[in-house]
Amino acid sequence: MNLVEARNLPRHVGIIMDGNGRWAELRGEPREAGHKAGSAAVRRIVRVCRRLGVEALTLYAFSEQNWARPRNEVDALMGLLREYLMSERCEILENDIRLVAIGDISRLPEGVRDVLDPLRKASATNRQMTLALALSYGAREEIAAAARELAMEAVAGRLDPESIDGALLAARLPSLSVGEPDLIIRTGGEQRLSNFLLYGAAYAELSFTERLWPDFTEDDLFAAIAAYQRRDGAPPPARDAEGGGGGEPASARGALDAERPWRAREIAAPASQASHGSHDGSRTGV
Repeated sequence: MNLVEARNLPRHVGIIMDGNGRWAELRGEPREAGHKAGSAAVRRIVRVCRRLGVEALTLYAFSEQNWARPRNEVDALMGLLREYLMSERCEILENDIRLVAIGDISRLPEGVRDVLDPLRKASATNRQMTLALALSYGAREEIAAAARELAMEAVAGRLDPESIDGALLAARLPSLSVGEPDLIIRTGGEQRLSNFLLYGAAYAELSFTERLWPDFTEDDLFAAIAAYQRRDGAPPPARDAEGGGGGEPASARGALDAERPWRAREIAAPASQASHGSHDGSRTGV
């Protein structure tokens, strides 16, 4: 049983969501079925992160290199992205989540941008949690673009080349608009970053799991966070005499009882709430 200490959460979690295709192949289904199952995992994990109190979550949804995949698979991914944004719009807004996107958004189909852009604007002042979607994203490309901007300003005489340092470069990286990641999780068994948040990951804790993304659960997330807390120097949370406190935790960030650890099953929203909203009228779909 993995218990998480509410007082020492990673502020910013990044996830490389790997394994959708293999999940489908193991079941004799097309890769598109794996991506659809992966979309359900996104809903599940975003919901748990919000309830737990993670301030920022960055999901590697579509890399710059993913454009090289077969056209039908790319089209299916774009369709699922559009469907996700449309279906989660109300939950994102009602749960005070700010949605941002990093990457070369101009390459996304117009049908996706027509849904993404209004939702980003509508949620811009939300403060409960930031959900960053890495779309058409590559960290090397991001760093190169920032370097070009600085070089152009230096050539134009607006910037002294001697003033360029790590902080100035970091200020030009959209992926750091929510801060450096404290914990990066990769599912699917591979142990590499695959061009994800390379600059910001300099001091991030890394967690790798064999679990394929569609099968990634609240317990898997808690295992990664519990391991992070142990490595980060926090004392391991102890179970109380009754085996852990009961009751339903509050859904708002900062409202969790910091005096006791939490189990994944206590944080995960019950299915009835996920479908119908919580008792106070707020939606818990994300």
